Amino acid sequence: MKKIKIILEMIKFEHTVFALPFAFLGAVLGSLLIEGNWPSILEWVWITLAMVGARSAAMSLNRLIDAKIDADNPRTEGRAIPAGLLSKLETGMFIAGSFGLLLFSAYQLNMLAVYLLPITVFFLVFYSYTKRFTWLCHVFLGMTIAIAPLGGWVGATGTLTWEAFVLFLAVAFWTAGFDVIYATQDAEYDKEVKLYSIPSHFGIEKALLIAKGFHIISFSAMLSLFFITPLGWIFLIGIFIVGAIMVYEHSLVSPKDLSKVSVAFFTMNGIISMVMLAFTIGDLLL
Repeated sequence: MKKIKIILEMIKFEHTVFALPFAFLGAVLGSLLIEGNWPSILEWVWITLAMVGARSAAMSLNRLIDAKIDADNPRTEGRAIPAGLLSKLETGMFIAGSFGLLLFSAYQLNMLAVYLLPITVFFLVFYSYTKRFTWLCHVFLGMTIAIAPLGGWVGATGTLTWEAFVLFLAVAFWTAGFDVIYATQDAEYDKEVKLYSIPSHFGIEKALLIAKGFHIISFSAMLSLFFITPLGWIFLIGIFIVGAIMVYEHSLVSPKDLSKVSVAFFTMNGIISMVMLAFTIGDLLL
């Protein structure tokens, strides 16, 4: 039980709230657009388990791949692997189990979900390496997390349509934006050890402007869903609430004051994903 607690802390299990609501959103929107009904209870269950498996594998891989980097960074040296709380073997076993859960869940949904798994696994593994060679690493992370709504869409419908990719775009740039904000904490360290990030490459002031640009793209993609799907005014209200939260998130940080980065990163983005899901379901119900 102690090891399980350490693993859950290592992968920040509670942050599943960032991506899981978007997987549900993709499932609900896809089902109603394509099939005219709601996802079944079993589809809800297997999509949830697939998401838990995918995210657990991705976060564990990230911690395993970055173990040496984390050990050298004063901000992250206390993480489970560099601190000796978990061995690399134990972490590897957990990763294998998480991928097993993802694969089994995909089989319970449909064959398209299974056929697309290699692409999913590639992104789950690849994004952890991108900080070693490109400052676009934030966009790769965004694309990886944005697989969640695509996965929900495929899991519930067995198809992919262009509307799903608009949702993908919204989530990808939302994630990339808040990841740039989070990376400002390590700008100097990343530059010193030659790791790539937008803050270390462009400086914190320009990085925060780029993050705003990413969030404008994300908001625009969310807003466009109002025009290309049957979603109505309740969904539109939710989108403007999300936009207001994004504006507030950016007001919390500045080049001279990064003390509230954690609030901007964790609290605000957890609220955004839940607002998107709640107002989408509320709109479709009413």
